[in-house]
Amino acid sequence: MKETITLPFYVKFSLLLISLVIIFAAIYLGQDVLVPLLLALLFAILLEPIAKFLNRKVKLPHVIAALLTVFLFIAFFAAIILFLSWQVSDVVEDFAMIKKNLYLHIDNLQNLVYQHFNLNKQEQKKMLDDATEGSTKMVGTTLLSVTDTIFNAILVPILTFLIILYKNHFIKFLCKLFSDEHKEKLREILSQIKVSIQSYIVGLMIQMVTVSTLTSIGYSIIGVKYAILLGVITGLLNLIPYIGILMAALLSMAATLSGTPDVTIIFGVIAVNIVVQFIDNNILVPLIVSSKVEMNALASIIGIIIGGSLAGFSGMFLAIPILAICKVIFDRVESLEPWGYLLGDDLPKKFKWKKMHFSSFDGYNAESETTDPMAPKVVYTETNGDSDSKKQNED
Repeated sequence: MKETITLPFYVKFSLLLISLVIIFAAIYLGQDVLVPLLLALLFAILLEPIAKFLNRKVKLPHVIAALLTVFLFIAFFAAIILFLSWQVSDVVEDFAMIKKNLYLHIDNLQNLVYQHFNLNKQEQKKMLDDATEGSTKMVGTTLLSVTDTIFNAILVPILTFLIILYKNHFIKFLCKLFSDEHKEKLREILSQIKVSIQSYIVGLMIQMVTVSTLTSIGYSIIGVKYAILLGVITGLLNLIPYIGILMAALLSMAATLSGTPDVTIIFGVIAVNIVVQFIDNNILVPLIVSSKVEMNALASIIGIIIGGSLAGFSGMFLAIPILAICKVIFDRVESLEPWGYLLGDDLPKKFKWKKMHFSSFDGYNAESETTDPMAPKVVYTETNGDSDSKKQNED
């Protein structure tokens, strides 16, 4: 008879910390392999229904169906890149005007700094030169990053095709790792991961199109040049939760200033971003994105920061799907269930005040003031429910 060894809490916690350090170190050192592989896995999960449709309904061979699916996927992104290139060509044509406006704004900024900080233009130039002393190294890093991006753009579709092609092979491999008593749980986990990832990425696509459209319309109304280009870039950067929209807003303000000498249009750009983000955070995210991946904002932000520090923009994009996969696994493995609860979000979606309903953005819950979270929960069954109701009628 096998004896179960129970380790003290401090030993378990120490092993957990060591495991996390090893995992993060492995991700950081192997990001050149893991990032394209994880991106390909996400895209394969997203595209698998299309390949299945072509295989079963259109009666194409499995290899041809997988290949055609990846070609459609490449064509979609090629269309986006072509559209952006077409819009950027307008910017190139206006380069002389952009250069003139930039010099004008820089001159105004230098005068403002001189008035408030008593630094003349020569002193300001010296400070900028000192601050950008390592710019040569930065250029080399940027070129290396561009090279990695081009390599990943070629590698990810190939890996996506192979994952779709060998999907059943990988599933059988996972089944061989577990005994028969755990196969039902494995099937449930794989099914839920597939649904969660597909729903999340489709929701992100809908969110991207909606944010791009609303931002483009808003910029067009206030008279921003390159409104469509900036709107599409805002939608693309919005794929990075929380942080992407800030980057898009700063980029939009810089691009707007380069297109006009009027500084006051910046207030219009800020107003458009505030309105679009209000619609995004209160309508699109709760209905389309958050309903698919139930995770609290703190876990999401920490995951994005860690992903960005480990693997840059790709890590920031992958953070939420990876956390969603972890949560699905944690929720269905009894020993890991507390960690699934930690990642989850059980706050009330709405609260009521004087017959008015509001979306809840904090931890307030009227029941939490009177209910002890450590108290055992009462499970109402048919028997005790009937007996309680009879007792109330007798009273």
